[in-house]
Amino acid sequence: MDIEYVGEALIRPGQVMTDRTALSTVARWTQAVSEGDGVCVIHLSRGVDACEITRDLRDRGFRASPNHVVTGQPLFFGGPASRPFPVRPAPHRPARGRSSVLVGLLDTGVTKHPWWESSGWYGDLGRDDGDAADGPQAGHGTFLAGLLLRRAPGVSLCVRRVLDGDGLGDEATVIRALNRMRERAPQVINLSFGCHTFDDRPPPLLADALRGLPDTVKVACAGNTAGDRPFWPAALQGVVAVGAVDASEQRRAPFSAHGTWVDACARGEWLTSSYLEVGEFDGYAAWSGTSFAAALVAGAIADAARELPVGRAAERVLDPATARQIPDLGSLVPSSL
Repeated sequence: MDIEYVGEALIRPGQVMTDRTALSTVARWTQAVSEGDGVCVIHLSRGVDACEITRDLRDRGFRASPNHVVTGQPLFFGGPASRPFPVRPAPHRPARGRSSVLVGLLDTGVTKHPWWESSGWYGDLGRDDGDAADGPQAGHGTFLAGLLLRRAPGVSLCVRRVLDGDGLGDEATVIRALNRMRERAPQVINLSFGCHTFDDRPPPLLADALRGLPDTVKVACAGNTAGDRPFWPAALQGVVAVGAVDASEQRRAPFSAHGTWVDACARGEWLTSSYLEVGEFDGYAAWSGTSFAAALVAGAIADAARELPVGRAAERVLDPATARQIPDLGSLVPSSL
């Protein structure tokens, strides 16, 4: 994947996202256009600056953005455990009956695993949604799936692969996946990836795609940046931004992003979950990051939604009147694994 570093953000060079209404305005700078699932990606002529074109389009009233690169477990920022470690099989309590709750999981995909290989949702998985086989972030989606199912036994997952084995994807791919989910909207969606934007403003087209799922609770990781700079989509209005506390669940994990835009937190250090069967791994791993804290919060909301409308379930799980508050991280959601 071609990547350009601009303003402490990562973008796909020479690509601007917008809708059809702006195509004629940028025609003279356009080399090609790829359109699908509600978004147009304009491939600019050589030498044309994507951020400059974005500013010009916004000044003219269009909704536009460079095609930002999104990352899963951000290796760019490090952390206490920037890679998974092999462990013995983790306990997995069986579901107490099937839940009607559907959880969307956009990530590296999900591979076959004893915890779900006979489930209906895994049988419906498309070949393109299998977990990445190679790369430092291969298995990220499978790890998340295990956390979701351990925290919310019996739910079904709707999996869409938007990241590669390096944990990299782009905004356009995410937007298209979100727009396709409107046909069968999940009650909860887990987004354990994100990005900074070139101007630190909210990404408008990603925000539009999430608003297109009005009855879905969106949960996203706050990032492993150890700072307070907004990380998107977590920092968007209407998204539950999740930071990480340490293994004691008493204080912020040193790698976790934090700030007034973070709504909730859960354990993010040395969690154990499902993983690939590869090399020294026998299907299980221990890993750290806000990605996994987000899955615990999404799972807690999905579990509560067995008996409540999902909006009320989220309010109950995150209620500041009953949940312990961690400074700059919001409501603590106990791991309960």
